[in-house]
Amino acid sequence: MTNASPALPVAGLDDLTTESRMIATPWSRMVRGIGLGQYPIGYDPVAAERIRHTFDLLAAKVPPANSYTLFSRLLADLVLNVANPAADFSRVDVGSAVGSIVDAVRSEENPYYRVTAGSILMDAFAKLGLDHKLLVNEWMDFPAEILAATDQIRPDRIKDENSGRHGDYERLSACTAVFLALGQLGLTDRLVTGERDHVREALELLERIPAPFFRGRGGSMLLSVLSLLGYDGYVSDGPRDYLKEVLDHLDRADEVNLPPAFPQPMTEAFGKIYPLLTMLNAIAMSGRAEYLTYRKDRLAEAKELLGRIDPVERTHMALYYLVALQNLGRLATEVPDLDAFVEDVLGQWEHADPGANFFRNGIAYPYMIETAMVTGRPDLLTERGLDRLVNSYPDLDRTELDRTNRPYPFSYALNMLGEIGEADRLFAPSARYGGRSAVAWVVDHLSDGGRAEGNRLYMLDHALISYALRLRGRDRAETELFRKFRFRLTS
Repeated sequence: MTNASPALPVAGLDDLTTESRMIATPWSRMVRGIGLGQYPIGYDPVAAERIRHTFDLLAAKVPPANSYTLFSRLLADLVLNVANPAADFSRVDVGSAVGSIVDAVRSEENPYYRVTAGSILMDAFAKLGLDHKLLVNEWMDFPAEILAATDQIRPDRIKDENSGRHGDYERLSACTAVFLALGQLGLTDRLVTGERDHVREALELLERIPAPFFRGRGGSMLLSVLSLLGYDGYVSDGPRDYLKEVLDHLDRADEVNLPPAFPQPMTEAFGKIYPLLTMLNAIAMSGRAEYLTYRKDRLAEAKELLGRIDPVERTHMALYYLVALQNLGRLATEVPDLDAFVEDVLGQWEHADPGANFFRNGIAYPYMIETAMVTGRPDLLTERGLDRLVNSYPDLDRTELDRTNRPYPFSYALNMLGEIGEADRLFAPSARYGGRSAVAWVVDHLSDGGRAEGNRLYMLDHALISYALRLRGRDRAETELFRKFRFRLTS
């Protein structure tokens, strides 16, 4: 069997930056739009042209009235112009481009996506080293505008298989994104000065998310961001301990009886281990080991649940597990034979069919790629497996659910293949796609106006923005906010 032997951006878990340790998984990046542009490389004109051409293809399918995709295209173009050393893109040029991007953000009617877009723009500013005075000046205060927009996000507006279980999940996620973005711009103090304490208000949203799965998964990212910003005292040292409260709610999952629904059948244990592993990473960010034994042995619980999920589900969860253990300083004790563990997880590489469905199998391959990447095991990625992934997307025509959700696994694949230097496979003409590329075929097979795909389309936008941001150069690998943070439990 031929190994693909891709060139990985890291040699192993010890090489990960703080941002990649906090926002390790494609779920946060592709679904929520935070942590885009990880593993930066030098500017590549071929990659830049591919990104622009893909947005051209999207523009032919999605009308300009789709403000989010318009925003994404304009932002990606700005990023590529700034990153291109031959572009001679001046501050005046940047200011002109920013005006159009801000207009696109403001025209997004859905407040959750308006906040997400605004947060991505601010994060991009920080990663590109642009002057944030272009966003905060006598004519506008864009960060304040986006922060204020979180007030417009109403509960239970997500229309999917979990309707009624979310509560204020979207608003909490939006607060997480905008808090991180303000931190990236050095505006963290705005969250706790003035008439409102935005940190306290965001923490109080936790109890308004009824399902333990969503409270744990969404809450873990908010708690992690607050630790990054230096506000962990708000979480743990006040009259309430919000981290303990989330763990308590996870423990009551059977009593609450609001299990998550998934697009394809998943084990009961999967719905429990997912939020637990994200909370373990939040504990690592807090630097407070006592939470690991609060009421029970949380690492023993995680290991027990990992043994109860099936092999395909384990491909999703292994990455969360390993990164959390690394950040807790417990990897060597909990996984004494890392190679054997990773080889077992990647055992699904030759067996799982990525075209069987969009979620359970469809994102298993990108998760396996990321797991092999961060553990320094490119030898586990074979040519046949990569070809199987790239050629799988027509198989998702088998059901309407899989067809309309095709951008979900495709965005994951575009993100991951780009990070391991294998994006060519998605952009090269292929017999499987009638002489076109996988990218061209997938975009061409979107519904009229992208309406059936809905917000799944935005995941493709995120993948393209992330690809563009990666071209900013290795010298812009990490912002000051992340550079100054230390994982205290690993020392």
